[in-house]
This record gives sequence, structure tokens and C-alpha cells, in this order.
Amino acid sequence: METYDPDKNTTEVRQANPRRMNLRVLVLSLIGIVVLFAIVYLVFGMMQPAPTPAS
Repeated sequence: METYDPDKNTTEVRQANPRRMNLRVLVLSLIGIVVLFAIVYLVFGMMQPAPTPAS
């Protein structure tokens, strides 16, 4: 892939590779969702009453 193309205009030159940004957004979103579910799971787990010992 060429990094310099004299036929491109200034708008085309500024364009980044959109796939890398999309991957970054997807990975960060996935990490955020996993962390959110872990926090919800821990909160609900701590709210449960302690089990009574069987005697």
C-alpha cells in the first residue's frame, strides 16, 4: 500500500483507516459491557442474605 499518492486531494489524504477505529470502538465497548456486568453481578451477590447453617 502506498502512503503517498499525488492524485489524492486534501480530504482524501486526511482520511484514516476506518477499520482500526471500528475495531478500537468494538473492543472498548466489549470491555465496558463485561465490566458493567461484573459490577452488577457483584452488587447482587453481596445483597444476598448469608445462608443459614444446617443443623
